[in-house]
Amino acid sequence: MSNQLNVPVPAYIKAIAPYVGGRPIAEVAREFGLDEAKIVKLASNENPLGFPASAERAMQKAVADLARYPDGNAHDLKAGLARRFGVPMDWITLGAGSNDILILAAHAFMQPGASAVYAKHSFVVYALATQETGGRAIVVPATADFGHDLPAMLAAIEADTRIVYLANPNNPTGTFLPPAEIDVFLAKVPSNVVVVLDEAYNEYLAPELRFDSTDWVRRFPNLIVSRTFSKAYGLAGLRVGYAIAQPEVTDLLNRIRQPFNVNTLAQAAALAVIDDADFLQRSYEVNRAGYGQLTAAFEKLGLRYVPSYGNFVLVKVGEDAGAGARVNLALLKRGIIVRPVGNYDLPEWLRVSIGLPEENAAFIAALEAVLEG
Repeated sequence: MSNQLNVPVPAYIKAIAPYVGGRPIAEVAREFGLDEAKIVKLASNENPLGFPASAERAMQKAVADLARYPDGNAHDLKAGLARRFGVPMDWITLGAGSNDILILAAHAFMQPGASAVYAKHSFVVYALATQETGGRAIVVPATADFGHDLPAMLAAIEADTRIVYLANPNNPTGTFLPPAEIDVFLAKVPSNVVVVLDEAYNEYLAPELRFDSTDWVRRFPNLIVSRTFSKAYGLAGLRVGYAIAQPEVTDLLNRIRQPFNVNTLAQAAALAVIDDADFLQRSYEVNRAGYGQLTAAFEKLGLRYVPSYGNFVLVKVGEDAGAGARVNLALLKRGIIVRPVGNYDLPEWLRVSIGLPEENAAFIAALEAVLEG
């Protein structure tokens, strides 16, 4: 008997490069011999305020039920989201983070040989979801300012296209699509193509830019709006996201959704923070102040950056293709974790999450030292 795997595996599965997240603090501490307490992590777009007290209280209460399976239908959380957005409960699908929603959509609507359309420099999970279902990627070049070219994306849709992924704001570039442009786009997308509108960073938009995307869900039965509690709500470690779509779509997503995919603590915490307006406002204010702190430093250093509508900034740290990796390594040695984005075809750039004032200051000081060196 051979001691090697002899099971046929689809070539498109073998070709997948697994997702790599921001490096954990403990890992960097071990590798470079650093004190964990002094390391600053600005790599994963996490909320620097942590999670709110409302979530902590809800989780403490929910601990008593951990010996039992979660509510597989997450009735209370769905009811809270339905109330928050003014939609029926059967318009809500829950995921283990919005990442789960993006992949569920691909498994529900894609198949080997079908195509998915998304923009260059958009979230890597769109590519992974397409590839793991045997689909074909149609990657549309970005605009000059690194944003989505909606007319070009519309023109790229082919007869076998099943999904179009839109990110607003987009990760890792931070760019934003005005609602009027999305409205025109949705009206022109063929009705047999599903549009997944990824709004993971929606809560960081300035008040004058916020809009009701659920109105589009009411008008377009082929639309899925995806959101998360991981970013502005500070629940990244609990992995809870959700989709809003018409019931014909949510029915399909729920057919393939893993049972109990959102655990008991996650459900309790998410329900508690839905109405925590004070924490959400603090998150927004800390983010805007930090954005000003970082971008002022970039301007002082003469560095190009992409204006961002999320909780991170994409900054160019050199002109050669090795600049991002080189500066990233130098920052790691100084205890600063940011995100190189060479895998997004942006090897000269780094994505920097916005932290607390002292975290931003530590990063700026380290970046100055690296660039001077």
